Amino acid sequence: MQKKLLIIATISGLSPAAGLAGPYINAETNAGWLGNDYQEATTDLHLGFEDKLGEKAEWYIQAGPALALIDDANANIALSGKTGVGMDVTKSLNLYGELSALTSRGGNLYFAKVGAKYKL
Repeated sequence: MQKKLLIIATISGLSPAAGLAGPYINAETNAGWLGNDYQEATTDLHLGFEDKLGEKAEWYIQAGPALALIDDANANIALSGKTGVGMDVTKSLNLYGELSALTSRGGNLYFAKVGAKYKL
């Protein structure tokens, strides 16, 4: 596992500057509470690739292991991945969408996200 992480880190270090096409590493934790009661946290460690679609759009795809820490339960290692696209409609407005999935013992989970970012 350490060799794989070293290889990924090396590839990432050799990739082009941010904003240009190429491979990347993305570590992300999403945690949730119900009121003050902790429910769970899932940490993704993804290897991904991004590129441009013409001059105003870009896409990405990433996947890797996910560690789920659920309250009052054992830790669970799963697989997760996501892909998305973003497009500048104007200089100020960007539209984006993302599809993602997470393996689970109770059945695979699927998610969709769409949004808009307006720069002031």
